[in-house]
Amino acid sequence: MDAITDAKKAYRLLRRAFAARTARQRVRGMLLTRSPHPAGRFRIAVYFADTDVNMYQIRQWYRPLQAIADRFPVIVLSRSPLGAEALLRDGALPVAFVPQIDELEQVLAAQDIRIVLYVNQNARNFQMFRYAQRWHVFINHGESDKIYMASNQYKAYDYALIAGQMAHDRLAEALWDYDVDHRTIRIGRPQADHFAGDVPYEPDDRTVVLYAPTWEGDRASMSYGSVLSHGVTLVEQLLASGRHRVIYRPHPRTGVMDDAYGAASRRIIGMLSAANAADPEAQHVYDDGPEIGWQLVAADVAILDVSAMIYDRLATGRPLIVTRPRDEEAEIDRSGYLSDCEWLTTADAADVVGEVDRVLQDDEAIARLVHWSTRYFGDTTPGAATARFADAIRELSDRWERHRDQDAGRTGR
Repeated sequence: MDAITDAKKAYRLLRRAFAARTARQRVRGMLLTRSPHPAGRFRIAVYFADTDVNMYQIRQWYRPLQAIADRFPVIVLSRSPLGAEALLRDGALPVAFVPQIDELEQVLAAQDIRIVLYVNQNARNFQMFRYAQRWHVFINHGESDKIYMASNQYKAYDYALIAGQMAHDRLAEALWDYDVDHRTIRIGRPQADHFAGDVPYEPDDRTVVLYAPTWEGDRASMSYGSVLSHGVTLVEQLLASGRHRVIYRPHPRTGVMDDAYGAASRRIIGMLSAANAADPEAQHVYDDGPEIGWQLVAADVAILDVSAMIYDRLATGRPLIVTRPRDEEAEIDRSGYLSDCEWLTTADAADVVGEVDRVLQDDEAIARLVHWSTRYFGDTTPGAATARFADAIRELSDRWERHRDQDAGRTGR
């Protein structure tokens, strides 16, 4: 069995290597049809070293970055051919394809990059940290109570843009000799200002339930995924009720580490298709699109794993249920919202219809959501977080200029 598993992994690696090589050729061809970036136009960059698999991490920042582009034009520095191809096809932000260090340095020479933003902890971020006299700023790809959110890796960045009081307290408690007040700036959740989109169904009196599980994780401590433990059962029950519409949005990495998760996800997709064939008015949705937002505001109830999706939903103040990980080794920070949330165990999955009805009618549960929403995100008035994001970029730009002027005064240049 180990030999078979190793062979499958080797095959996947070879397939990805071939895909990367051909993507590089396509990206070069795409860039030939586009005008070069004007020299000196960009002072803000997003460094993205990932492939297309993790595009969700940067896509959620498209609209907040577009919202401030008039004052702060942004360019994406893409290191991966597959990532660059996806970014160019999206067309949301200007992209520089810089797979080699010398190509990266050419862009840095042509542009006055003062602030570099990072949406994840990719190991290749370290290659960018070598460039001094610019701020390296971690903006992450969501707010959550995962252990990842208090990683010592925060210390590698000059600053971090965080959601609110809970993130501040989490870092202050976890990290030694880390000046949280100086090195973090609270901005809320700018993405929530841009949750929008047309729903792919005709609304009716059905209760809409979003089920958006995360992936299986690459270690026991991160095994938050529920597709295998909860997913099939809870979707079966919701479909059988006849009064629910299911939006199923699995994590794009589902099944990457464990084929059983992929098989369970495919089973759920098949169940939705069969239910729609039997009752076309049901209009259940399998959602694998690039946009995330409309699902969070369209659903009457969201069923989510321990992931950043919880906190995006929390920002809306609408009912949600959290699946409790089956693996007891999964690390959960119970000092925050997860100490006060509506848990769904594997046993509860069989009674998910009752659980959905309960959270819709439980005034105390909804009141708790409002409390925790404020604690995590501060002012959630539409537009407030985007304004704080712009203010943070402006403040960092001002700090950069002060340091430049101080250097000039010391050197006489």
